[in-house]
Amino acid sequence: MPDSSPNETRPPLPPFTLETAKQKVRAAEDGWNTRDPERVALAYTPESVWRNRAEFVTGRAQIVAFLQRKWAKELDYRLIKELWAHDGNRIAVRFAYEWHDDSGNWFRSFGNENWEFDERGLMARRFACINDLPIRESDRLYRWPLGRRPDDHPGLFELGL
Repeated sequence: MPDSSPNETRPPLPPFTLETAKQKVRAAEDGWNTRDPERVALAYTPESVWRNRAEFVTGRAQIVAFLQRKWAKELDYRLIKELWAHDGNRIAVRFAYEWHDDSGNWFRSFGNENWEFDERGLMARRFACINDLPIRESDRLYRWPLGRRPDDHPGLFELGL
């Protein structure tokens, strides 16, 4: 896993305005929807600290390993993130994603994340709380082709989530 150079930035940079916080959230959603662990890890500082459910992760190599395990289990993963609040170099989001396991059981996972960024716009801390809800395939709401959510696809609020 390559480390970032001291000059690497990931705009928009803090302090965040409402508009730049929304841009940062959409960029994170787009990155995670690639399901490319190495690409996603580059949005985080080399020493980034995570708490994801009950798992603690530190650094890009552990982020990559975590995401590889995650997306090997959570098949056909599609994610929507929504800005909840922002202040200075921090952003809070709520999110929901749909996925199925290797037995074809579908889930919608709901959660909240708190993010803290360094001055270069790289995420230094990520704290996530997540709950999984079993759903029927017919109850799925995210049916776009794998990859980036289309701009005209409803967000969480519009979907009543």
